[in-house]
Amino acid sequence: MGERAEVRNEEMQKTQADPETAERFIAEKRIGERIRRLRLKKSMGLVELGKHTGLSASFLSQLETGRVVPTLRNLARIAMVFSKDLSYFFENEPTAMFRVHRQKDRVRLPQTGADPPTYTFESLGYMVPDRYMDPYYAEFLPQEGPVEPKAHMHQGFEFLYVLNGELALRHGEHQTTLETGDAVYFDAGTPHSYQCAGRKPAGAIIVTMHQAPTAQPLPFRAPVPVPRPIPGGVPRTNGGEERGEGVI
Repeated sequence: MGERAEVRNEEMQKTQADPETAERFIAEKRIGERIRRLRLKKSMGLVELGKHTGLSASFLSQLETGRVVPTLRNLARIAMVFSKDLSYFFENEPTAMFRVHRQKDRVRLPQTGADPPTYTFESLGYMVPDRYMDPYYAEFLPQEGPVEPKAHMHQGFEFLYVLNGELALRHGEHQTTLETGDAVYFDAGTPHSYQCAGRKPAGAIIVTMHQAPTAQPLPFRAPVPVPRPIPGGVPRTNGGEERGEGVI
């Protein structure tokens, strides 16, 4: 009997969570830091958060600095204040995006659909997946004779900053010449084109920003007048009009 009891006790200990391991798990999730970030995003002080959760400001301070271990009930109270699910505190945090694009690794490509090309460009964000903007370095080449620049358009907006040289920009009905240090921001859904305006190449940084088309407000429509029977008229029957009925 004694040996069986010892074996059973040993097996139960193996299945029980080690307190040190549990605390290390909580520390790795950086729950205190997550609570602090949520609070600061709302510009909320410890006292104010305490009023919403029923927890003291001193306890919340110790919780944020990792000096106390939170209970699920306390976490649930805090989660509800910030409209978060309890699982928010235990999910893996996304890694912050950071990509370096070395000049030696970039590839310079010619303008597509034009022969000869009027500019070359290099992508400055090709290593970033699912990016919300596309930055480029472009060099616009001088043209020997009159060349009609190829216009293009795309969804979103575009920002352009001239690093050196002169650049002629056409945007819909607008046409302007940009010089070193000039910048322009425009709707890329309007046909636009660029062309070197000087004898030397013009360099520029171009950033295209993706944005889905916003819903347009519905045009105002005057309310349709509701027909009113003339006093003394005959009510409508079977979807037809009887003699004597009218509307104003």
